[in-house]
Amino acid sequence: MKLCMIGTGYVGLVSGVCFSDLGNDVICVDKDKRKINGLKKGIIPIYEPGLKELVLKNYNNKRLKFSTDLEDSIKKSDVIFLCVGTPTKKNGNGADLSQIFSAAKEISKSINKFKIIITKSTVPVTTGDEIEKILSKKVKKNKFSVVSNPEFLREGEAIRDFVYPDRVVIGSNDKKSKMILKNLYAPLISKGAKFISTNRRAAELIKYAANAFLATKITFINEIANLCEKTNIDVEDISIGIGLDKRIGSRFLRAGPAYGGSCFPKDTKAIIATADKFRTDLSVIKSVIKSNALRSKLLLKKISEILNQRIKNKKICFLGVTFKANTDDMRDSSSLEMIPYLSKNGAKIKYYDPTGIKKEFDKIKNVSFSKSISYAVKDSDLVILHTEWNDFKSINFKKLSKSKNLKIYDLRNIFSPDKIKAQGFKYFGIGR
Repeated sequence: MKLCMIGTGYVGLVSGVCFSDLGNDVICVDKDKRKINGLKKGIIPIYEPGLKELVLKNYNNKRLKFSTDLEDSIKKSDVIFLCVGTPTKKNGNGADLSQIFSAAKEISKSINKFKIIITKSTVPVTTGDEIEKILSKKVKKNKFSVVSNPEFLREGEAIRDFVYPDRVVIGSNDKKSKMILKNLYAPLISKGAKFISTNRRAAELIKYAANAFLATKITFINEIANLCEKTNIDVEDISIGIGLDKRIGSRFLRAGPAYGGSCFPKDTKAIIATADKFRTDLSVIKSVIKSNALRSKLLLKKISEILNQRIKNKKICFLGVTFKANTDDMRDSSSLEMIPYLSKNGAKIKYYDPTGIKKEFDKIKNVSFSKSISYAVKDSDLVILHTEWNDFKSINFKKLSKSKNLKIYDLRNIFSPDKIKAQGFKYFGIGR
């Protein structure tokens, strides 16, 4: 099948590459000439394990192409995926759909035969209706079909999630498109993926409801962790105890920093905006957003307590700064709030992250990148384990630090408190 992916960000690039690996002819289109030229040379703009190898394999086999020519790419394709950004509006009220609607207008100029136009980007309910209106201004309705096909890719696990998905959701108001797309996804359905056929609006809401629920689980266990710290209980025991209940499940029950990334922060806000539009109160999700916003402030208060209210001139090491492991994504990472605050209060900060230097910290005083874990930890008064990279799980702090007063604040609970204490250091965890 001939596919066109509009947008070569996280969703568009990963999905396009994986579709080509299934034997389809895929054109990934982006207006960013530098990015497209880089991709043609094997330069991958995002960090995702295994992605570079798949890009090179399918590009060399000529199943995967990269282009800046949107018009030509649309004309050559049967199915067009909209994979552009839908960030939160600057006023914080809902999703900014300007890139979606702009792409729809461009598509309407280039439809030369029947096309299926798919929103792969996360979009609010009724977005497909609006796209349909835009296309109908220039194209007869029998020449196109607008479909919602939400993605469920986790950063760091995206390729596996694409190849072995829990479900494939197709939201369409016509049978023809559903059959075509069921055929497109047949290799994944044959491996056990559930095929869910809904109307378009339902598919749009499924993605938001899923992300809002997962954000709720994270926020819930973080609040339980706060209670555990007050009652001398290990939150890990609570997570295991409730996670084994099949009605609850164990995933997303790891206490830690505030949730971040490209999805949960913007999608929880977007679903609230949709609810407001339809005069419905989503009080649970509103409380989740509020609680999560306070999370970093609570952790900073704890850091101050660990340092006996003396942050000034303290040497603080951050191990990991991305919002989660196996990605270079800094969007809404709690480190973006914590590091500037500590710097402003006089701390000297070194950070190490496997994905390298972060431009977000370039202009912040007394913040420097360390090229190794050992250099980052050396001479530190406090080590903050911020991101759960595998690189950090076997650290022997006794070999890296000569300080007898080193304190370790484990925001992911990956270290054994007893082992850290046996090495002669003070250990602090989340909900422990």
